[in-house]
Amino acid sequence: MKHIETPKLACDCALFLPGGLLLIRRGAPPFQGGYALPGGFMEVGETAEQGCARELREETGLEVAPERLRLIGVYSDPARDPRGHCVSLAFTARLDRGAPEAGDDAAAVEVVADWRRVEMAFDHAKIVADAERLWMGSVE
Repeated sequence: MKHIETPKLACDCALFLPGGLLLIRRGAPPFQGGYALPGGFMEVGETAEQGCARELREETGLEVAPERLRLIGVYSDPARDPRGHCVSLAFTARLDRGAPEAGDDAAAVEVVADWRRVEMAFDHAKIVADAERLWMGSVE
């Protein structure tokens, strides 16, 4: 079979908790030390929702059932990740409670009240803005 080069596939999660938006501080380049949404590369054999829930758990210690995740959109700009072409399926969820703890490749995790004023890695500010629009049209 001929080798075909394809973009990497990732998932990101815009998770809203009481008090703000859950953000991590990246522990590795690119954007090391910068704010980002929890997320990462999907693994073979998992759905996008399962991958998003796994990444959220690994990076923050928080559990969200894959079926509770809502799709925000697909982010496929070839320049969105300086490491190379990476497509992200972004999801959102709300939790009523939870105490996040940094893990995996997150240097820190924070619930940021004024997230609109912080600079975010990759295209995560756009993802969060799209998530806000999604929730504003929701009755939840």
